[in-house]
Amino acid sequence: MDDVKARVIGSPAEIRDYGPVLRWLIVTVLVLLGLAVLWQLGFLHTVLESDHTRISLLILAIFAITSLHCLFQSIDISRELVAARKARAAIEAESAAGFRLLGERVLTGAGTVLEPGVLARHVASLVRKSELGGPGRLDQTLLLRNVADKLRGREKLGLFVSEGLLRLALLGTAIGFILMLIPIAGLTSFDAETLRTALSGMTGGMAVALNVTVAGIATALVLKFQYFQLDGAIGELFSSIAEVSEIHVVPALEKAQNGRA
Repeated sequence: MDDVKARVIGSPAEIRDYGPVLRWLIVTVLVLLGLAVLWQLGFLHTVLESDHTRISLLILAIFAITSLHCLFQSIDISRELVAARKARAAIEAESAAGFRLLGERVLTGAGTVLEPGVLARHVASLVRKSELGGPGRLDQTLLLRNVADKLRGREKLGLFVSEGLLRLALLGTAIGFILMLIPIAGLTSFDAETLRTALSGMTGGMAVALNVTVAGIATALVLKFQYFQLDGAIGELFSSIAEVSEIHVVPALEKAQNGRA
């Protein structure tokens, strides 16, 4: 029974590696449930109908597209975590035998091919640097910084969009207040019918301001949380790369380098 479960669901390690995707799914399901409840209550329909600027609709569309981007990045990072875990197991078991390159692949001295991924590419860069350099300390600081920059680049879009949604919320608020003031500026008399029309226009402007503000802030908060989860997974991957390379890969390459010297 346990074997069947492992084949269908995956091992505990694989489930943990796909944690970023599972967390994204949990957050998204909760958001969709919330939107469904708001639609059933008529609130969401009222928001979209009263927003004549359609900024709320634009905010929701941008949110949906960026959230999907976060999903794709989470899937990719999860795959990298799986590859890093497999490569790390091979490195820890066979690092004493050294490392060599065979085309684009990285092999341990015992002939095991490292699982392709960010960790394997970093090891390949270290091997090339070791082969081109002389004896002494093998400094991987710049290479690790390059790896960190590439990994952090995956979440830049989400952070930019979440800030952009807040700016759109402020823009909608400003437009709503402008729409509120237009009926007042056009008053030429103060009879009951004129005031009723002006108040109706002011109410519409206030609805735009509040609806866009709520939509922008809510979607920005959800996006920030999604990318916060992604950032945690990226940090875990980078920590694993830095740790295994510093403890196992660099000493093995330095030993081989000094032996050649």
